[in-house]
Amino acid sequence: MTRREFLERAASAAAVLAAAHRAAAAADAMFVSLNGSVTRGVSGADRARLAAKLGYGGVDWDLGAAKTGGVEATKALFTGLKIRPTIVNLPMARPLPFGGEDAAFNEALKPLADDAAFCAAIGCDRMMVVLPASTTQPKDEQRKLVRDRFAAISAVLQKAGVRLGMEFLGPLYFRAGRAGGPPSTPFIWNLPDTVALAKECGPNIGAILDAWHWYHSGGTTSDILAAGETRIIHVHISDAKPSPPEDVRDNQRFMPGEGVIDLVGFLQALKKIGYTGGISPEPLGRIPQEMSPEDAARLALETTLATMRKAGVS
Repeated sequence: MTRREFLERAASAAAVLAAAHRAAAAADAMFVSLNGSVTRGVSGADRARLAAKLGYGGVDWDLGAAKTGGVEATKALFTGLKIRPTIVNLPMARPLPFGGEDAAFNEALKPLADDAAFCAAIGCDRMMVVLPASTTQPKDEQRKLVRDRFAAISAVLQKAGVRLGMEFLGPLYFRAGRAGGPPSTPFIWNLPDTVALAKECGPNIGAILDAWHWYHSGGTTSDILAAGETRIIHVHISDAKPSPPEDVRDNQRFMPGEGVIDLVGFLQALKKIGYTGGISPEPLGRIPQEMSPEDAARLALETTLATMRKAGVS
């Protein structure tokens, strides 16, 4: 299918799908959230406004910009736009929380409490962080460090009623570590291991379930059912072409419905466990350079909604 044909097919049902999506977003159901990967150069309040304009139910938002505006202004923005602040990145600078000195980590827990309170005040109860798929440390040592630190993070976030999702990276090349770097060992790179680690860290810790990483890690719908609703914090969606594992790179993604991932089964499994959070399209590498942020966001919404409708979850 050419890009033009794909755009035309997706656009033909856009109005109906957007109306259905708005109704679902207003209820206790899955909704589509605008991710920054499809809006080059559009961030902060402008991304929220774009999401609302196009009919998204939520937006993956930016903590720094929101804190600059303040709690009341940020609450008023989301309330006025009738859009949800879906999820935000864990505000810890690298190498934290997976490396660095303990003293630096303990110091970073202090502002985290304020950031969690800010999130709760504007109506957001979810944060996310990306897990390293490999480690240059002995695996047992790395696991203990992560478990101990995320138990401390869990305790801080629980006071504000905030949950944290850890995103695993599935493709083979992530497990191999950095080319030319020190020898590395595969760490956490699939859903069952991420959920097992989350359970050791705290009741408010879970997984970011990315369909691309799920597919390339050999994930199954049974893995989703076994994880359960309480351990799925947020969902990313995109599609993939058939490729040998050694050739897969993160910027080779397709729009939902363009590729070979069983997204119908993926979404139906989420429905079975009672997941009602955000679904964020994240088609890294798929947006043409000449496409405007608005057109890209519209295409991401329409293809995601079409896939959700096919699965019977919108």
